[in-house]
Amino acid sequence: MFPNFYGNRAVNQALWQAVTSGRVPQTILLAGPQGVGKATLARRLAAALLGNAEKIERDDLSLPENSAYLREREKWPAERRNEDPLIFASHPDFVTFAPDGPLRQISIQQMRLLKELAQYKPLRGNCRVFLIDELDRANEQAANSLLKTLEEPPEHLLLVATAENVYELLPTIRSRAVIFHLSPLSEEEMAAFVRARGLSHPERRIALAQGRPGLAASLDLEAYDRQREAMLTLLEAAAGAAPFAAWVQQSESAAVRQEKLEILLIVVYGLLRDLLVLSRDGAGTLPVRNDDIRPRLQALAGRVNFRWLERAVSRVDEIASLVRRNIQKTLALDALIAGLRP
Repeated sequence: MFPNFYGNRAVNQALWQAVTSGRVPQTILLAGPQGVGKATLARRLAAALLGNAEKIERDDLSLPENSAYLREREKWPAERRNEDPLIFASHPDFVTFAPDGPLRQISIQQMRLLKELAQYKPLRGNCRVFLIDELDRANEQAANSLLKTLEEPPEHLLLVATAENVYELLPTIRSRAVIFHLSPLSEEEMAAFVRARGLSHPERRIALAQGRPGLAASLDLEAYDRQREAMLTLLEAAAGAAPFAAWVQQSESAAVRQEKLEILLIVVYGLLRDLLVLSRDGAGTLPVRNDDIRPRLQALAGRVNFRWLERAVSRVDEIASLVRRNIQKTLALDALIAGLRP
């Protein structure tokens, strides 16, 4: 199997056998939760086909230099990003197309560039590998542009795409790809990953990552604690356990002002999950992921019922569906509190 890859043994074996047999599908779609290892597996596959794994690994988007470059591009005007579509290509035959800009979208300019680059034959070996990371973030124009390439791909091109939700893709794109579903890792697999990486606070990272090794490795616990404090105050204000003024103070903090709404909503989902566990799991069989603040969560769980939690999840879902439309962060969170106040 591919070395240094944790979890999803069946998918790992299937793709390795495809490589060793010389029967790799020309279009592959890796589906699963964010951080579960989809892009990592794509790079392992490319390294097995192209060699020079060190260069391919330089395109890992979680590397500090790549993350800093992505943050810098968010400040660029849209015209500049359109003139210089985002790609990573440390290896001449491996190209990564990643979400770009403050809304983190795959653009039509990127897919037009993909079509142009796809015509060039490999500099070494028999194929080129293109990775489209988070294809479900492609807008309609970009998706339609990609479809034209998928209909008549060059023989030397292997296209690998990742997606958290494959059903956000066009049915015609799904039908042209061989889909592999990656699942969250078991606790034992996560423990092995964390040990191998030598990560700090291993138990806490495992609890918060929910089976996603990428999240366990990249999680900034200090930043997370600040975000969690703000979002827990939000939920306390929404349940009437804290005054609205407490939330106003948190909404003006750096943890809220400087963080994307999408990240804050992920924290809210985690807190709501723990509240549901504390309010419904009387036997205590399910783990509380934010166990270090259990007393505060228990106090809040005692004030809300299942109906309130159901409404809270529904309203967070509604906000999450609008994130890519660049909705105003503070107004959206204020509205969440107003809609849940007793």
